[in-house]
Amino acid sequence: MTAAVFFGCTFIAFGPAIALFLFTIARDPLRVIFLIAGAFFWLVSLLLSSLVWFISVQISNKESAAQQKGLLIFGVVLSVLLQETFRFGYYKLLKKANEGLLTLSQEETMPISIRQLAYVSGLGFGFMSGAFSVVNILADSVGPGTIGIHGDSQHYFLSSAFMTLAIILLHMFWGVVFFDACEKQRWWAVAAVVISHLIVSCLTFQNPQYVTSLVPTYVILFLMGIWAFYSAGGSLRNLKLCLTCKDKDFLLANHRPR
Repeated sequence: MTAAVFFGCTFIAFGPAIALFLFTIARDPLRVIFLIAGAFFWLVSLLLSSLVWFISVQISNKESAAQQKGLLIFGVVLSVLLQETFRFGYYKLLKKANEGLLTLSQEETMPISIRQLAYVSGLGFGFMSGAFSVVNILADSVGPGTIGIHGDSQHYFLSSAFMTLAIILLHMFWGVVFFDACEKQRWWAVAAVVISHLIVSCLTFQNPQYVTSLVPTYVILFLMGIWAFYSAGGSLRNLKLCLTCKDKDFLLANHRPR
């Protein structure tokens, strides 16, 4: 039973992201490099926020439950703000890198478009975020022990897997919307990405009331998915052509910079 829970939750959390990686990124070495770099930027942001939180805990009153809860909320907010700051820094770095690649390239167009960079970097952020969110939970799911035996929710592993899936996809959507907003200097859209990220992160404080955290998260995921779709140049017409396999250029795997 523990093996079934482990593999089931792993495939729920990472299955769609791995499929996206295999079909749209793995065949292009340049995209793989940018994805790994995006994951590294997220990791550095986590390192900095963890360091600040650790120092704050050490100098605080550890016997005060209210103070420790406040520090936990502070850590979450700081982590989100640092992640989005590093996303902006990565956007600036990618712009410079793309200009350098264009200089070295013999073609007149950039080797990879800004929309592709947004998607790839967002998925890199999501992969690393998802791994740190659920890897310890998956390790515990192998056993020994039975979840819920002392009256706790039996949906802990399943809910964690679905939350991780949402976070990975949200990072991908946030990346697309964020980069598009920076390109067009729509700072209100950048603020919307940061605020939605803060909301989703703070919703996890509702656990173990999993319905009150998962349902709003997936509503935000749906809305951000629509926003990212249109930010990437999508429309109802080319979506219909894609679903009917009449427009192969719509697929990211066949997309060329313009």
